[in-house]
Amino acid sequence: METSGAIQRAAGMRWMDFLYIPWVDKTIAIIAIIPNAIGIYSRYSDHNLDFVRAVTGIQTMLLVITMIIRRTPVRVTPNPWYWLLAFVATYGIVTFTIFSQSGAPIVPVVLPNITAIIAAAITIFARLSLGRSIGYVPANRGIVTRGAYRFVRHPVYTGMFLALVSVILRSYTPLNLAAAATIFILFVVKSMVEERFLSQDAEYAEYMQKVRWRWLPGIA
Repeated sequence: METSGAIQRAAGMRWMDFLYIPWVDKTIAIIAIIPNAIGIYSRYSDHNLDFVRAVTGIQTMLLVITMIIRRTPVRVTPNPWYWLLAFVATYGIVTFTIFSQSGAPIVPVVLPNITAIIAAAITIFARLSLGRSIGYVPANRGIVTRGAYRFVRHPVYTGMFLALVSVILRSYTPLNLAAAATIFILFVVKSMVEERFLSQDAEYAEYMQKVRWRWLPGIA
């Protein structure tokens, strides 16, 4: 049994070493963003495109670009459950933005439009601050403490949460609300999982002590 376990662990280590090869990481990134690219095409070819979805599409295009040029990791989580969570959460929001129902606004349309602009501004600022240290799965691609990361530890998710609120305010249906709530919960858990992994790095642990808030300064 010990020999079998040792062989499995060795195989796992060889697989993880494979992920640190630059061309492999780049290939994974390109494959990973295919659903996002399809989402952009679907969104902009949809005759029901509204302002909120258009703004969300701009954010998705920035994600695609930064994923293609991302930095090769120095450490990636080997935990398969973390991988599963990352992909379920990520592709959950891709699916939501593509297939969300065309509901009715529950507030004056100007409000979700303004909220969408704020969400886009936060997300773009966060993406540019993150730069090439981007990925879906918990990984150390260089600890980022500049820009938006001086205020909260997960500013990209802050923008994403606000974008979800914008969609619900602009296109409310019970199904849209349930899907948005599920995605919100998944990314809250994902935030905590990423911190658990990255806090093993002394630099990130120190960063967590300096920046106390995850999503909203002074609140959460």
